[in-house]
Amino acid sequence: MAAPALVALAHGSRDPRHAETITALVDEVRNLRPDLRIEQAFLELSKPSFATVVGKLVRAGYDEIVVVPLLLSEAYHAKVDVPGAIAEAMAKHEGLQIRCTSVLGLEPAFLEVLDERMREALKASRCRELDALVLAAAGSSDPLANQAVARLARVWGTRHKLPVSAAFASTAPPAAGEAVRAFRAEGRRHIAVASLFLAPGFLHDRAAELAVEAGAVAVSAPLGAHPTLARTILARYAVGAVELVPV
Repeated sequence: MAAPALVALAHGSRDPRHAETITALVDEVRNLRPDLRIEQAFLELSKPSFATVVGKLVRAGYDEIVVVPLLLSEAYHAKVDVPGAIAEAMAKHEGLQIRCTSVLGLEPAFLEVLDERMREALKASRCRELDALVLAAAGSSDPLANQAVARLARVWGTRHKLPVSAAFASTAPPAAGEAVRAFRAEGRRHIAVASLFLAPGFLHDRAAELAVEAGAVAVSAPLGAHPTLARTILARYAVGAVELVPV
């Protein structure tokens, strides 16, 4: 009996770099588990769609699928879009069992990835000492999602013994540029911005642009295709696969 297929479900973007990064991340997952059937899909704006991928898996004989949402927060997409797509797929394919796991979320281990991306950005900028940090995320209309980012920012700042502010590219204040300017108003001049985005796209570009305009010395790249994220995807899959086992 084949193990359930794994579908890594990302949001999607008109920016082709988004899909390219998701493809690279899913390739990392495949490298770790070559024995699994692993597919990537997108909710919107990028291809393949979730419905297309599910149809392909059903034709290949799979009747059990574990969906891992490649989202960093339990906000609207996780609460509405993903369940809706899964419900449509199960209604279309009789006998198909789909288990959706929790989102990737904001794992403490991701701080190591943030640090790695930040070191790369600082090396390029030739700045070695910082006196403040900004953690920039997409932002959400869900205050609990924004609060989770703020908590992670505090943990990150404590690790580095530096003041830190959370910032958001949409919906919630402050924007990345505002956060940088607030630190500069305190007399701080070496402020770096870490990008709490899974992949490149409009929101990350906008946050980076505003941060640099405000005087940030460095802005890191998104988390991207990193082994830590790949292992987290497989950890989510393992839980979902166990939940599919009949009691």
